[in-house]
Amino acid sequence: MLEVKFYDAVNDNLLKFAVIIARHEGKWVFCKHRERDTYEVPGGHREDGEEILDTAKRELAEETGAVDFEISPVCVYSVTGKNRVNETGEETFGMLYYADILSFDQELHSEMERVELFRELPEKWTYPLIQPLLIQEYQRRRRAQ
Repeated sequence: MLEVKFYDAVNDNLLKFAVIIARHEGKWVFCKHRERDTYEVPGGHREDGEEILDTAKRELAEETGAVDFEISPVCVYSVTGKNRVNETGEETFGMLYYADILSFDQELHSEMERVELFRELPEKWTYPLIQPLLIQEYQRRRRAQ
């Protein structure tokens, strides 16, 4: 069983991932990995010495081909429980961002097969116990502003 929690902030050295909820011209931006038939929001691991915002920008560009975008932090999230990227099941922390993508490169330079734009959220999620909760939290925080 996975547990997802949200925080306003944690110590920067705890942040291992950046995940980016993105939209383009009012549509949700999702990636389809070459090895899966599901959809996921862009994101990935933080590299040694990398600022977490730089992780988010790099992953967004690599996985979607975004070249011009506005990005801002939403909140910190954590996941506790074993999954494909966490074999120990210990609580791991990531930073959730929102990006409005203005333009894309013509080619992807990553493990992603393609990028798709959705008017409604997709039904086939790569991480169905995590990603929908991240989007719900983004929407909740946006409404509260």
